Amino acid sequence: MGKLSHFDDQGASRMVDVGAKPVTLRTARARAWVRMAPATVRLIRDRQLAKGDVLEVARLAGIMGAKQTANLIPLCHPLALDAACVDFRFVDEDKLEIQARVQATGRTGVEMEALSAVLIAALTVYDMCKAVDREMIIGPAQLDEKTGGRSGHFTRQTG
Repeated sequence: MGKLSHFDDQGASRMVDVGAKPVTLRTARARAWVRMAPATVRLIRDRQLAKGDVLEVARLAGIMGAKQTANLIPLCHPLALDAACVDFRFVDEDKLEIQARVQATGRTGVEMEALSAVLIAALTVYDMCKAVDREMIIGPAQLDEKTGGRSGHFTRQTG
């Protein structure tokens, strides 16, 4: 582990200067999970919740979350995203997996945008389903892959 880049030599917060970095294609993939009652999974799958199609609303919320990352996380750079997608998969009778892929051509990575996408989507699932299931659990969330930039290609080896 090296020096933390968001602090100067005196320990003050700062936005990292990326002005001299080359513009490259940056991608990131992230995942998060929501554990819920099996009955809640059935309601989502059958589109029977009163608030509407949970997964489509959560998909839009996740994409919007990716686009708003710099407004949510103080030292993130505002980025013009080239693409953002959010997908869902039921991995068990009580577990929803949320995946996001984000892409931009720029001087800094899109890891935080991908993580924001899956977490905002998960929060939206919770919000839409809380009337029928207050015991839902969000998490864990993780970065699975990132490409571009000086640090190169990262792929999670486990999980």
